[in-house]
Amino acid sequence: MRHLTVLYRGPLASCDYDCAYCPFAKRRDTPEQLRADRAALERFEDWVADQRHPISVLFTPWGEGLVRSWYRRALVRLSHLPHVERVAIQTNLSHRTDWTSEADLGRLALWTTYHPDQVPYERFLAKSRDLTSRGVRHSVGIVGQPEHLPAARRLRADLPPGTYLWVNAAEGRTYTDEEAAHWTEIDPLFSYSRRPHRSRALPCRTGDTVVSVDGNGDVRRCHFVPEPLGNLYDASFRASLRPRPCPAATCDCHIGYLHLEPLGLYDVFTDGLLERIPAHWPSPTHDA
Repeated sequence: MRHLTVLYRGPLASCDYDCAYCPFAKRRDTPEQLRADRAALERFEDWVADQRHPISVLFTPWGEGLVRSWYRRALVRLSHLPHVERVAIQTNLSHRTDWTSEADLGRLALWTTYHPDQVPYERFLAKSRDLTSRGVRHSVGIVGQPEHLPAARRLRADLPPGTYLWVNAAEGRTYTDEEAAHWTEIDPLFSYSRRPHRSRALPCRTGDTVVSVDGNGDVRRCHFVPEPLGNLYDASFRASLRPRPCPAATCDCHIGYLHLEPLGLYDVFTDGLLERIPAHWPSPTHDA
């Protein structure tokens, strides 16, 4: 079995932030839902531990995972497995960071996002600096809302040069060339996020070396194509793994278009794919 990248999204939906651009803001899971999420995650952990081929894992929860102890434990445990090449998670960084001292920092990475209207600037910056001092690989990001531009400029000036600050185009927003230029000054790779990518019939690694898994173990090629490939826990998905073109008209999310082969983003990010860190940062080059 070749190296497999798994994007895991369990039933967790609750978040401690209430960002206007997120449908899951301040959603509260019941105790029963939290127990179900924990059980699903622990089952997934055990599956990863039982594999005998190289594997990388990116947790992409709808809610905030790292305020939950079972996500922190999962990241630590998986980071110590010899066949796990990278384990990462998307997070708002509202949690404490000292748990990372228990992980293998050669494999752990964080994809962090700064939400200016949710957390004091100095608090977020201090968390990022603490991760840097601990040697934890992480990227920092922000959503390209017009009102966020001053905060993004300030953050870029205050972060160490070696910390990549990415910018996601705001959902449904069209950017003029002038507006895009402002964001590109902060993130030289913003052009990839600026517009949706035409994807139908183009070769994509999802469904072959990259899959998406939900809390029930149902496997799909990615989060954005609903057709199931099988189930993780009965291994029925393995017979469906093969190169295939994308069936969707467009792809506008980084965790999706990252795997579109014509974009060449594997060459841009190399071993920083899951945590969104370009290989040659702080001087990335690209041909968007």
